[in-house]
Amino acid sequence: MPKSIRLARWLVFLLRVILACSLLLAAWISLLVMSPSKLPVVPYTFSIAPGDSLKGIARQLADEQVIPNAWSFMLLAHVKGDQSSIKAGDYELTANLTPLQLLDYLVQGDVKRHEITFIEGWTFSQFRQILDKHPALQHDASGLSDLEILRLIGAHETTAEGLFFPDTYFFRKNSSDIAILKRAYQTMQRHLEAAWLARQEPLPLQNPYQGLILASIIEKETGVESERRMIAGVFINRLRRGMKLQTDPTVIYGMGDKFDGNLRKTDLRTDHPYNTYTRFGLPPAPIAMPGLASIQAAFNPATTDALYFVARGDGSSKFSATLAEHNRAVLKYQKNRP
Repeated sequence: MPKSIRLARWLVFLLRVILACSLLLAAWISLLVMSPSKLPVVPYTFSIAPGDSLKGIARQLADEQVIPNAWSFMLLAHVKGDQSSIKAGDYELTANLTPLQLLDYLVQGDVKRHEITFIEGWTFSQFRQILDKHPALQHDASGLSDLEILRLIGAHETTAEGLFFPDTYFFRKNSSDIAILKRAYQTMQRHLEAAWLARQEPLPLQNPYQGLILASIIEKETGVESERRMIAGVFINRLRRGMKLQTDPTVIYGMGDKFDGNLRKTDLRTDHPYNTYTRFGLPPAPIAMPGLASIQAAFNPATTDALYFVARGDGSSKFSATLAEHNRAVLKYQKNRP
């Protein structure tokens, strides 16, 4: 057999071997990247810090047996062009993923979201305490004054109380607490603007901020959803008639740390800017963070002739149109007289 033919056959054989090996290698790699690995624990959480290399990430995942090995994951990332696209953050896996699915997951940055919740009726001081204690936040606001915070978030007000909407806010680890504050402030502004545009006419409120002050009082006066508009109606009636609001929560707020849990007659007679027993009109600023129901009630109060209300002792209130009727209700519900 001529030498040239033997050489040609050998080359064909070699090509077949190379092709077969390539197919086997491709199948093996495909199996590696398309077969899910069993998570070591469910849920499995891990973190990728800013600046972590692909090699370091792959080794971490391989060591925890989340992927079969580091090199195939790195090869997959290079083939897909994603070697520099993995997002930093906290991740939480609740199901087995293939290396390909995991890579896509990390590239999309579908990180574990942290959350923080602010409750209706909280003061800004309580708000800040929760922010300062959250371990997943970056505490840029710590040590700043309220006014400095307001300037950082673009607020034009000079008092922080009541300006932040109580809600649950989600964020990624190491987000700035300033960003949370700004979102809460902007959310409150949106709700106030919407409520102001949809308000009843006419109301003895000059601007949305006065509505916010009233909403904060309503928030502290009742936790009964169905009574908020009635309480708003009482306060609106008193404002229209030039009567003092005479609401205990404003007095308590103005007392600050001096309040020991008991509100006395002397407290009601001691004048300060938040004492609505000694001063007419609304206090100078909100006394808490009102929820949406209280905001809507302030701008859309119930139509009523009531000018007074007193707690029944079961969470609800008795509303009265005259002082005589109110005094009888006080005797019945507050002094336990028939």
